[in-house]
Amino acid sequence: MSAHPVYLDAATAAPLHPVARQALLAALDDGWADPARLYSRARRAGQLLDAAREATAATLGVRPDEVSFTPSGTHAAHSAVLGGLVGRQRAGATLVHSAIEHSAVLHAAQRHVAAGGTATSVPVDRLGRLDLDAWSAAVRSPGVALATLIGASHEVGTVQPVTRAADACAAAGVPLYVDAAQLVGRVPVPAGWSVLTASAHKWGGPPGVGLLVVRKGTRWESPWPADEREFGRTPGVVNLPAAVAAAASLRAAAADAAAEAARLTPLVDLIRSRVAAEVPDVEVVGDPVDRLPHLVTFSCLYVDGEVLLHALDRRGFAVSSGSSCTSSTLRPSHVLEAMGVLSHGNVRVSLHRETTEADVRRFLAELPGIVADLRADAGVVGL
Repeated sequence: MSAHPVYLDAATAAPLHPVARQALLAALDDGWADPARLYSRARRAGQLLDAAREATAATLGVRPDEVSFTPSGTHAAHSAVLGGLVGRQRAGATLVHSAIEHSAVLHAAQRHVAAGGTATSVPVDRLGRLDLDAWSAAVRSPGVALATLIGASHEVGTVQPVTRAADACAAAGVPLYVDAAQLVGRVPVPAGWSVLTASAHKWGGPPGVGLLVVRKGTRWESPWPADEREFGRTPGVVNLPAAVAAAASLRAAAADAAAEAARLTPLVDLIRSRVAAEVPDVEVVGDPVDRLPHLVTFSCLYVDGEVLLHALDRRGFAVSSGSSCTSSTLRPSHVLEAMGVLSHGNVRVSLHRETTEADVRRFLAELPGIVADLRADAGVVGL
């Protein structure tokens, strides 16, 4: 294995930001008491929680009382979907979602359907971009309680037309939930949503912290048993040190986001062009222009994706498959399937603040040979 491992899976979890580490260690000493109690140490913890909430709200451009910290991004997504449906059950029982939502959203949709509700899946084109006409028709249908749209694809990086989708929802009187896990801390979040979620370990915060943001006036009701914490939106004690670290690292990541996007975009462009030119029978997927600055996905014919990931790992490169969220099902990625693109031998490369141009060039130098060796092992030659 290489002496210098290269981590290229920030879309799953970015390396811990130095600011997050500093804030976490300080808050472990100062913020372990229950902030709901009245004695001085608890009041100090309460001040830390308030400050974390205010900093997060300021970064997102929302009110502090609209922000709740949850135990994970997945928990926040479940809460957003199920709570949005409960809050609007008088309006109907239909959930409208894109075909490429994160598995957390789709699992919540499955729970809703199993309980007697309905769900409408809206298709995307070959670049992974939402069909706006189909979306507009779907949200105008009778009985729609909630619409949900991922802000940008976690698998292929295509940025969705959130503002136009939100306009269609507003015209139909339907609240929009946006899964902003790949946006927050990296690119500006579009306007027009009623509920938003994000996940701290995507921007360099600690794992185990999600954000659930519910705008004032939104008909949303917690789907969980009653709990007075976090404005009644999510039960249980907040992991206060982790929330403080999440807020501090979000502020730092957001401050650097434009510069990081400008640095990483050409590196992703380099990967897109070099992989397409130098690896035979490969398809680079996702929108080449309207995309996240840090993420690129490609699929290689005649290569098993899992075998390719292990081969790259042995050479010191940590990447993932776009289907990683559903890898345990042994089914092709639902996102790539919905796009109608090649899903075999799928690799997702996602960059972060510690990724260097040298890392990317080393990956590009070694990838063609690794793919060729695997194809030769499989008996595929002469490409």
